[in-house]
Amino acid sequence: ARTCRLKSNSHQAIGLHERNIPIMLKFAELGLNAPILRAVEEAGYTEMTPIQSQAIPTILDGKDLIGVAQTGTGKTAAFSLPILQKLLKGEGKRRPKTARSLILAPTRELAVQIGENITTYGKHLHLRSTLVYGGVSEKPQIKALQSGVDVLIATPGRLLDLMGQGYISLQDVEFLVLDEADRMLDM
Repeated sequence: ARTCRLKSNSHQAIGLHERNIPIMLKFAELGLNAPILRAVEEAGYTEMTPIQSQAIPTILDGKDLIGVAQTGTGKTAAFSLPILQKLLKGEGKRRPKTARSLILAPTRELAVQIGENITTYGKHLHLRSTLVYGGVSEKPQIKALQSGVDVLIATPGRLLDLMGQGYISLQDVEFLVLDEADRMLDM
């Protein structure tokens, strides 16, 4: 199972098992922005999984969330779609060398997978996302961070390196996701 810790401006964390949330079946019922909904439909998604139908409305309500579900149940969409929706309200407000949202993943493979999903869901939006992970040259990553990003997907080691060198600041982060938080804490 993958664990996601979703953090927003709210001070209250909600575990999905603690709240009786009505389950919606269709993405169209969420009230997502039309370009996001179009991208979801183009990706072939029509009905939500249980984690999506419970997590997305909770995050859209601005609440913190801890979600636990098996691999392959759609957790990335469960946190990505509402974050993209909320970022649209302040579209274009990113500042140089900052990120508006941060998704931390323990491995570069998972970071790349999340990045691909963010690109798919946000393909009709004018939001900027970038990947930051080790094992490759940091120069293209540094260049991508210069004008700021809306969604930063990163592994902890490379992120800490770039922060230490002054290439990225997290002072503007509005949304934080710790994907596989249990695994990162074990490290």
